[in-house]
Amino acid sequence: MKKRQIGPCVTFFPQPTTLIATCDEAGAANLMTASWVGIVSKTPPTLAVALHHKRKSYENLLQGPQAFTVNMVPASLATQADFCGLKSGRQADKVALSGLTLSAAAQGPVPLVAECPLNVECRVVGEQCLGEYRLVLGEIVEIHAAEAAFNAEGVMDARVFDPLVYLGGIREYWSLGERAGQAYEDGKRLFPPSEGG
Repeated sequence: MKKRQIGPCVTFFPQPTTLIATCDEAGAANLMTASWVGIVSKTPPTLAVALHHKRKSYENLLQGPQAFTVNMVPASLATQADFCGLKSGRQADKVALSGLTLSAAAQGPVPLVAECPLNVECRVVGEQCLGEYRLVLGEIVEIHAAEAAFNAEGVMDARVFDPLVYLGGIREYWSLGERAGQAYEDGKRLFPPSEGG
């Protein structure tokens, strides 16, 4: 495969499209679209999000509750998610203008986005300075998943979540499409026979 070098940049995909909810010191909620989000530890379950140090969401974490929620955006909410990334919470009430609904969290003071099929409640447990960005570590204290995603045996169907992904560097949103394989299973076909593949 022939490749082109494009230099150090943020072209890497897919990235999850999420809405990060925070609250200021008065309890007013703000939403921010973020794709620089990911699981960084299983024990304890921890998620990291990169926030620019001048953003309203980061200011809320400094001055308000040390908690945030990560709300996975389904493809059907691409326009609302894009809007929440274009406006600052200092300029507009993004919750009202986007038409999104907030609902109470189970473990903390920061609300969930009701229309998002997967919500993650986090409490801030650390921070790392990376130039103009702050990598905020949030221990996961609860996860909310759409009831419609579960079958009678409790197995989740990813198609119900229909996650919206962002192609960093290309500036496009995409849905995931079809399942390509089964994790922790398909690779076993490549084990040598002597390893009991």
